[in-house]
Amino acid sequence: MPFEHEFIAEMRHRIEHRRAELAGELRDDVAQVADEPYGELAGEAPDLGDASTADVLADTRQAELSRDIAEMRALDAALERMLAGHYGQCIDCGEDIAQARLRAEPSAARCITCQEVYERSHGGFGQPSL
Repeated sequence: MPFEHEFIAEMRHRIEHRRAELAGELRDDVAQVADEPYGELAGEAPDLGDASTADVLADTRQAELSRDIAEMRALDAALERMLAGHYGQCIDCGEDIAQARLRAEPSAARCITCQEVYERSHGGFGQPSL
């Protein structure tokens, strides 16, 4: 069942607002990385502890950037689904995604059932690596 125009408009507004926030965060993060190169994080004469701390900071920033970029891509994909008239339809089974789920996660591409299957088959969380 297609969603009402008001619901789609609300979700578009929320997605566009989040995109604007993320764009600002990404600009700030990139500027911070440029302003604080690895050498400055580690110090002039780094010992192993300083180098290790600098590695953790650099890795954390990279992970944050990657997470924000992935969220931006998901938001862009949601906007594309809106334009195509498929927003709110699960990309796997084609059923409607619950409005409550979309309100909680406006970029959701799958219904809860398909998302759980996807996470079990692609997530790898909770499974030992050895």
